Amino acid sequence: MVQQYQSPVRVYKYPFALVMMAYERRFPTCPQIPVFVGCDVTLDEESEDGAIRTTERRCKLNVDAPYLLKKIIGVDFVYFIQKNILDRRNNVLEIEAYNESFASRVTVLEKCRYFIHPENPEWTCFEQTASLDIKNFFGFENSMEKLAMKQYAQNIAKGKEIIEYFVNQLKDEGITYVEPWRDPTTDPSAEKDKSSPKEEKKELAKLHEHSSIEGKLPSNREMQLSSDYIERYLGKLDMMQESKLVQLRHSIEELRPSSVPSDATLLRFLRAREFSVDKAREMLTQSLHWRKKHQIDKLLEEYEAPQVVKDYFPGGWHHFDREGRPLYVLRLGQMDVKGLLKSIGEDELLLLALHICEEGLSLMDEATNVWGHPVSQWTLLIDLEGLNMRHLWRPGIKALLRIIEIVEANYPETMGRVLILRAPRCFPILWTLISTFIHENTRNKFVFYCGTDYQEQGAGGLSDNIDPEYIPDFLGGTSETYVLEGGVVPKNLYKADLEGTSAEHEHSLYHSVSLSRGQTHNVAIHCNDPGAVLTWDFDVMRNQVLFAVLHKEKSKDSNNTLGKFAFIDARWACFINAGNYVAAAPGATTVLEPDVVGSKEWKEGLDGIVRVEPSVVCHDGESIQGTHIMQEAGIYILQWQNPEEQGEFLPSISSHKAQLMYYYETLPSAHYKGSMMSLQSAISGRSVASSSLSR
Repeated sequence: MVQQYQSPVRVYKYPFALVMMAYERRFPTCPQIPVFVGCDVTLDEESEDGAIRTTERRCKLNVDAPYLLKKIIGVDFVYFIQKNILDRRNNVLEIEAYNESFASRVTVLEKCRYFIHPENPEWTCFEQTASLDIKNFFGFENSMEKLAMKQYAQNIAKGKEIIEYFVNQLKDEGITYVEPWRDPTTDPSAEKDKSSPKEEKKELAKLHEHSSIEGKLPSNREMQLSSDYIERYLGKLDMMQESKLVQLRHSIEELRPSSVPSDATLLRFLRAREFSVDKAREMLTQSLHWRKKHQIDKLLEEYEAPQVVKDYFPGGWHHFDREGRPLYVLRLGQMDVKGLLKSIGEDELLLLALHICEEGLSLMDEATNVWGHPVSQWTLLIDLEGLNMRHLWRPGIKALLRIIEIVEANYPETMGRVLILRAPRCFPILWTLISTFIHENTRNKFVFYCGTDYQEQGAGGLSDNIDPEYIPDFLGGTSETYVLEGGVVPKNLYKADLEGTSAEHEHSLYHSVSLSRGQTHNVAIHCNDPGAVLTWDFDVMRNQVLFAVLHKEKSKDSNNTLGKFAFIDARWACFINAGNYVAAAPGATTVLEPDVVGSKEWKEGLDGIVRVEPSVVCHDGESIQGTHIMQEAGIYILQWQNPEEQGEFLPSISSHKAQLMYYYETLPSAHYKGSMMSLQSAISGRSVASSSLSR
């Protein structure tokens, strides 16, 4: 198995030239890294103008391994080749190191880069990547892998301190400033270049090879993920955890460049999957699909609690716990679960729970800024006084389990602690029912107070977790709360249509489609408004598909209407009921705008159909957005295909079914007169990269 490491950006608050002088002092030996015992310079050359310096070293490392392993492999030292390219013109040092010893059995490759901070030219940045692949090592592959990663982690931890050490050493010697390199071709005081035309051409080729810093500088968002930023806003992480965070963010940026979650969110999903990047990415991608489908990002702005909730729901936010985490108080024992479900329904109760979770995320961000340290979780205090058998009502338990399932999947690692107070005799029954549905990591955060134990002062009491001045008054504290007492919801507020709770909350703008191998899904839109804009937004939730936009000229009979079908707003064609789905061809489905009559196979070249946007390979997890100006009247077809045969562009993967969710809209041309060309965009930024795979 290949082990990968990718560092966050480390920032030295010193100029590049000074850092380079400090870096050179690491050679030929470095006492701060005992395993590095020496090196020989095998190449050291500069370009004629001094802009590019290339240095190669053969480095000798002490094998810090058990005595038995040293005897088996028969060596005490291993050798690495290090190649440095210093581009003084662009202030970049590129470093590449690989192992010379045991190269046929082990592959180690490390790449590092020093460069000027893109926002502060007086600072220098450093980043590195590394990979370790042990193919065969005398049967000690696992031991060598652990040993190598352990030593590498120790050396990385020392890396920043070593530069700081040598910078301070230079300061002690009175060196606090190093003159930056100046280009002799632009510096009037420098001697003019006397190279021959042939040599000039050779030098230009070298510069072209090594001076591409413009394309390599990190963006502001990448710079944000520096080691200092991580410690201030995310917390203390070890070097491998930092690496996993960087890897996950780069992976999500490739799939969804326009909607990358916050770094705190990425870290929570990593923790939920024990820092497995693949598992965290899968979990996060599914959650992002869910958020998009149910418009969760708009919940804080648009959600309005029903009056019944405002009058009878006994929960609310109340200051912070001792660690600065937002504190939510829920008087579950005073909550009329049956009354709430019968008056607002299970879906509305779920929305309330999700709104609380969204509020929690917002409050955690605020707390991080206020307290000056990372706050990535919130605390839940549940008062069970009054809990009885009526709370074990089956639909209520079902609704609770559904809420737990959705929250666990989409808000992992947001619960810092759950404080359970004043639990009655029936609570063990409730706990037995719900505990198996709560992730073990979350269950371990539950703190139970028996009887009046929570009132104890000092160790063991509620004051261990909440400052006494913030203990709610109904628990014997002095802090007034604005949490309702709950109470029984009057039966006259019950709604007849909510006697049975719904199984699924499906109020979504998006339509879901599953495609078997060889199946095509088409959405045909009738256009009588040349210049109107067709927009689409879809997520590939499983497997991969080919997406294209087709056009068929308007035919004489296309003005007929589907009188037998119910009419809806043209913008919501993807929600036409089952009666509007027409079989276009074996293995294909088509959704028709109400103005379109009948259907057949929508295929380029047939019956005057032409492709107006290229076919694009859309991969598992991608989010695709785009627009097309409908320049001519006729029928426009959005087409997704799960091809029968996987080939060069769609390699075979284990699952044959493809799944996607999509939404589209047509916007009248009158809205965009004078700005049409700025709208033309077939695919999202991520898909542009995929367009090289277009057919």
